[in-house]
Amino acid sequence: MKQKLVWFVWGLLMAVQAATVNAQEVCPPALKPAVQEAKAARLAAELLTRYHYKPTPLDNSLSSRMFDQYLKALDPEKLYFLQSDIDRLAAARTRLDDAIYTEDLRAPFEIFNLYACRATERMVHARSLLRQGFDFQGDETMLIDRKDQAQPSTEAQLKDLWRKRVKNDWLRLKLAGTDDGTIARILDKRYDNAIKRLAKITSADAFQAFMNAYTMAIEPHTNYRGPRAAEDFDISMRLSLVGIGAVLMDVDGYATIRELVPGGPASRSGKLQPGDRIVGVAQGADGPMEDVVGARLDDTVSLIRGTANSTVRLDVLPAGSGVDMPNKHVVLVRNVITMQDRAAKAKIYEVPDGATQRRVGVISLPSFYEDFEGRQKGDKNFRSASRDVAALIAEMKQQKVDSLLVDLRNNGGGSLREAVELTGLFVGKVPVVQARNAQGAVTVEKHVGGGIAWQGPLGVLINRASASASEIFAGAIQDYGRGVVIGEPSFGKGTVQTVASLDQLARNAKPAFGELQMTIAQFFRVDGGTNQLRGVTPDISFPGTMDPDEYGESSFDNALPWTRIAAADYAPVGEVKSLLPVLQSRHENRIQRDKDFQNLLQDVARVREMRKNNVISLNEATRRKEREQAEKRMASLQGAARAALADDGLQANERSLSKDLAAEKSRDAIKDVLLDEAVSIMSDAAVLKQGGKPRLAANTPSPSKGPVVVMELPAGTAGR
Repeated sequence: MKQKLVWFVWGLLMAVQAATVNAQEVCPPALKPAVQEAKAARLAAELLTRYHYKPTPLDNSLSSRMFDQYLKALDPEKLYFLQSDIDRLAAARTRLDDAIYTEDLRAPFEIFNLYACRATERMVHARSLLRQGFDFQGDETMLIDRKDQAQPSTEAQLKDLWRKRVKNDWLRLKLAGTDDGTIARILDKRYDNAIKRLAKITSADAFQAFMNAYTMAIEPHTNYRGPRAAEDFDISMRLSLVGIGAVLMDVDGYATIRELVPGGPASRSGKLQPGDRIVGVAQGADGPMEDVVGARLDDTVSLIRGTANSTVRLDVLPAGSGVDMPNKHVVLVRNVITMQDRAAKAKIYEVPDGATQRRVGVISLPSFYEDFEGRQKGDKNFRSASRDVAALIAEMKQQKVDSLLVDLRNNGGGSLREAVELTGLFVGKVPVVQARNAQGAVTVEKHVGGGIAWQGPLGVLINRASASASEIFAGAIQDYGRGVVIGEPSFGKGTVQTVASLDQLARNAKPAFGELQMTIAQFFRVDGGTNQLRGVTPDISFPGTMDPDEYGESSFDNALPWTRIAAADYAPVGEVKSLLPVLQSRHENRIQRDKDFQNLLQDVARVREMRKNNVISLNEATRRKEREQAEKRMASLQGAARAALADDGLQANERSLSKDLAAEKSRDAIKDVLLDEAVSIMSDAAVLKQGGKPRLAANTPSPSKGPVVVMELPAGTAGR
């Protein structure tokens, strides 16, 4: 059973060196704003007050909201500040606007520094508890979510909150079979690593936290990104970077290779393997070797990345060797690395229907990516979601699929243009979405690219984390009657953002100020409605696995309201509505007989009940019983998969790398109940489209003989 262990969200950053040292002596060094950060804040304010979709003056009223948002971001679970601290900080409530206008950011940095000290003090107490142990025989409970609770008013209240959180952390490890001595060492090391991470926090981190308090006080989807975060965003959109092709993770202060990208310089060299620890990085053939042990992981990554065809030298401690073993020196030439794992992928499923096998093609799209720069430069091979999907469709047509399902679960959006072009692959050159700017002018975005790539039965699978561009695509497919939308109501984000470079605004040649992702318009469906707040309502509903009160547009207290405008000039191109009654009936009959689906419904109900109660027991006997019940529910899973889902009480960097990778592989292999049912629905749709009649539920093969993967197609560049 998944548990929301909120205590470590910020606590992982806020630990202490030793429980016996005075708290003031272990506070992190006070951070001070850099000159460029103060200028970046002023530049951002100029853009936000003039060009945001909801222009908001930077005044005392907004400053007050910024103050609340800042505290909420720093201490969301009310675990660090006392009410007296909040009262003390209240002097800055109406001064944050002045801090930006005067380019004097001392006030927000003082808030951050006090927060870091308070968090350190709390963790001093938490670490001291490790020597005492805990009694798990009583009927004590702990609140799971404290965000709606009052700020603690006394030191005793705070200490008790932390005692319960450390107790729960200890109990998780104990239930996993870890002995007390090992538990104490694991937690002590966890806190020690947290101390080291805290020491690496920079003014850039504090500044970004403050700026996002400013932007989100206006509207939820306006954000600030510093120079490094801006670079990472660009990489995520074009799905490529220049580097060595190694995925790194921090393990005890070492930049450790988690996996190698096939075909990348690191993999081709044959000199590196998962588990190797990079202890030094040098540039070129004779540049000095820079020690990176204990460095921030993103700093090490920045040193390893560079320009194409340039040389980087690595000092590497081989996997499995001790710190005194000889290092190996590896020379690599950087190259363009394609992030295939984040690109569109396709699988073909076969679904039995009597003596017939229906073929359903599934395209999984993690985001609506687009290489903006490549498109602008006229690169004929620039990367984009719609181009990759079109290539996959061509491959699947050759494999004679009967229907197609586009899986947009957990797809948070991306390029608006890509949403329009992807929709055009299924509906042609028609209006896809309407956008209204701050002045009220409405434009209609139409697909103007190539022709229709797929005319057969179509489905779209969504969940609560399907947002923005995903909702544009799903909504258009639904409005045109082109396909069946399956899943749970989507996120409800109906706004359009643009990225504004503060460096370009300042005519700065070298990146220093970062960028704003700023809301400039609201989008509307072709029928005149909007996905804002309400999201896309599926034609066939699946159980919601996420709490809509906690996740989604409606969970924000300053989201734009739902509204509607006049419909665009459009006409449905499909007749999917006539198929829905039969598809719904078939779906209901099938899931009644599917034990896995019924188990999922039960698990969803348990999670909802747990959220409603908002407490977790700290009694060992009670928790063991809950664990045993969870294991019984997973009894049908194979041993490796069952072990991968069991709660071992550890964090990712506390397990051996081989065990962590094996667990991830086992989790990926676990049956995706919702996807299998969506595939079965699309098999039914194929039969109905061809004028046939799906077999009655009573004669349907058992769920164990349901959809089976028969082929996986190359990601991204298939068919090119």
